[in-house]
Amino acid sequence: MPRGNQSHITEFLLMGLTTDPKQQVWLFSSFLAMYLVNVVGNSVIIAAIRRDAHLHTPMYFFLSNLSFMDICFTNVIVPRMLANMLSKSKKVPFAQCLTQMYFFVACAITDSFLLAAMAVDRYVAICNPLHYTTAMSPRRCLLLVMVSWVVSHLHSLTHTILMARLSFCGSNIIQHFFCDVQPLLTLSCSDTSVNELLAFTEGSLVIMSPFIFIIVSYVYITHAVLKIPSGGGRYKVFSTCGSHLTVVALYYGTAISVYIRPSSTYSVTKDRVVTVIYTVVIPMLNPFIYSLRNRDMKQALRKLTRITE
Repeated sequence: MPRGNQSHITEFLLMGLTTDPKQQVWLFSSFLAMYLVNVVGNSVIIAAIRRDAHLHTPMYFFLSNLSFMDICFTNVIVPRMLANMLSKSKKVPFAQCLTQMYFFVACAITDSFLLAAMAVDRYVAICNPLHYTTAMSPRRCLLLVMVSWVVSHLHSLTHTILMARLSFCGSNIIQHFFCDVQPLLTLSCSDTSVNELLAFTEGSLVIMSPFIFIIVSYVYITHAVLKIPSGGGRYKVFSTCGSHLTVVALYYGTAISVYIRPSSTYSVTKDRVVTVIYTVVIPMLNPFIYSLRNRDMKQALRKLTRITE
């Protein structure tokens, strides 16, 4: 319930997706199922890549890191959301809310950088195959992943510090299913112009920079593929990028629609639906996207199945 004009709010109420008890029953079942599929599916992808020596390549190194990040991403959001559905109390302490926001932003940005690293890997493999071994050496791949983590956490830390400086003295009701940046800003009774400027400028930079890398990489890839004389050859080369392009389209299509726009256009209902897609649905779909159309992954999964039998 709102707390009137108290001096400072120490806890928030996460209202979730709905307050209707009947809807919460099937929502709980649906999100629990998606959560389990996500964790199991991405764990299987990681295990299959680690077990199969043929998959110890830069592309699958990045894929295993993306799968690990998808597990972390969902663990930041879904367990708390499921607990809220079962509990009559929707309270979340201010410190826990900031912690959830910190790890959510860090995981989301790391995902973005990993997708960019995978695009660069495909660009080098297709456009400069003779230099692929040296350009995408294990040391450089590890460095790309480490830089992704460091930049993402520094970005998230900046957001969290600025959010912690704000005062919350009005309503403590968050009309969302987790502590996201924009819903918290709407509750603050402080001047949030610095936070909004950071979200729109530096936030846009860390989201759009990897996206631009991906676009540029695929422009060069498309140009190189079109030079291949046979249609079968073009299809074979470009098919290795199909899964990655699908994930990029889903991830950036939803993320940009929520974050790369003025705060005045913020819509609680619309943003909750879109946020569900990229925080829960897309991480769940990634193992299927990368395995169903990938012959090497299918073979690795068969080998892993035989080992576990």
